[in-house]
Amino acid sequence: MSALPPWARVLDTDEFHPRGRLTAQAALGPRTWFRVGGPAELLFQPASAEDLAQVLRRLPLEVPVLALGACSNVIVRDGGVDGLVIRLARGFSTITRDGDGLIAGAACLDMTVAEHAAEAGLAGLEFLAGIPGSIGGAVAMNAGAYGSDMATVLDWVEVVTRDGRLLRLPAASLDFGYRHATLPAHAIVVRARLNGIEAPPAVIRQRIEEIRAAREAAQPVRARTGGSTFRNPAPDESDRKAWELIDAAGCRGLREGGAQISEKHCNFMLNAGDACAGDLERLGETVRRRVHDHTGVTLRWEIKRIGRPVTNGECA
Repeated sequence: MSALPPWARVLDTDEFHPRGRLTAQAALGPRTWFRVGGPAELLFQPASAEDLAQVLRRLPLEVPVLALGACSNVIVRDGGVDGLVIRLARGFSTITRDGDGLIAGAACLDMTVAEHAAEAGLAGLEFLAGIPGSIGGAVAMNAGAYGSDMATVLDWVEVVTRDGRLLRLPAASLDFGYRHATLPAHAIVVRARLNGIEAPPAVIRQRIEEIRAAREAAQPVRARTGGSTFRNPAPDESDRKAWELIDAAGCRGLREGGAQISEKHCNFMLNAGDACAGDLERLGETVRRRVHDHTGVTLRWEIKRIGRPVTNGECA
């Protein structure tokens, strides 16, 4: 392993060793759905919530911290990410039945939670089968699809704060909005309880299959993509969805280097094979400009763009 950055030496000393894994200059591109991007200055994969809390308590407050989940809606820029990147994995992937709901670790894939709910005979979580990503990210952005969202089903969430405290927050405190939840600044979601309604498992499974089929028919799910690129405009901005505005502006199939707007669903960007993060971001900005010129609507990114671009603005 490469030597730890100077600011990180407090995280691995004679007195303290994290149970999880620290990796300097860890490649992030292969972990993202787009398969692009530079390295993390330091990647930490904690073993548990307490392991995460102990590391954050020791980490100097001036060091930036970024949590990554399934990386389904992320563009990691080509220059990489400074500071500490947190990636939740095995210690955060447990799903248990809890009365009329499920308690799921933040690293659990949304689809996996939907399938567990079906096995438990709990309806109301089928929409998760249509969301690429993990539960932690779904809570943080109030992910939704097929007529429901996290605000509808969340009971409580547990987070680790930047100063290393473990808190349980009721859903009502998160001030949910469209693709938004208000969490404590820089807090990392580690666990959540989701409410369900008892129903026959066969009925729930049928709905999940319908969502899967609809998603496969409408979206480029087998490509190197990242989910919806832009948020749908607010009703007072436009009565058309983002993909309709993109299509009307003539951007279906548009390319920038190795990046392309999907022909199948034009609110999806694709890594057509050799894209870098710069290609994807430039393509997205071109689409935003064309949509604004054509319709007067300014599209807002739904995909998160993190890290540093390379200095010359080209691919690394």
